Amino acid sequence: MPNTLHLVLQRRPTHADATIGELLQDGLHLCYTLEDTVRERLGVPVAEWKVKGATAIPSGTYRIGLEYSPKYGPDTLTIEDVPGYQYIRMHAGNTAADTEGCILLGLRASDTALIGGTSRPAVALVNQVVRTAIDNGRSVTIEIRNAAAEPVTA
Repeated sequence: MPNTLHLVLQRRPTHADATIGELLQDGLHLCYTLEDTVRERLGVPVAEWKVKGATAIPSGTYRIGLEYSPKYGPDTLTIEDVPGYQYIRMHAGNTAADTEGCILLGLRASDTALIGGTSRPAVALVNQVVRTAIDNGRSVTIEIRNAAAEPVTA
């Protein structure tokens, strides 16, 4: 068993200020994701393209931990060491209005939202996958990939 559980978030192009993606484990669909608009400009510092509370985190590979959040409680899925961001969580929600840079999880999605009633079960599913890996002494990473033809937003 590899020492690291590696998840992949494959983003679709941003549509109507929302970015739907697919979270994969070993190449298999785990759930859908919803983030704010992707504004990333490769090679440009985050501070120059980030719109506070309305911008998806940069693509890249990050470690995932489970930590206490005053808002979401114990064992909150947390993406660590994201340049230009703090307290990036993976949590429940349905629309881009429910996130401020965080990644929302859902079992079903439309082009711009997660389908109501599917978000909490998706969070529980991903939390269990991460918890099992950590309990087995594995680290957990997430690789975030932008859509191939992601437009650059000024």
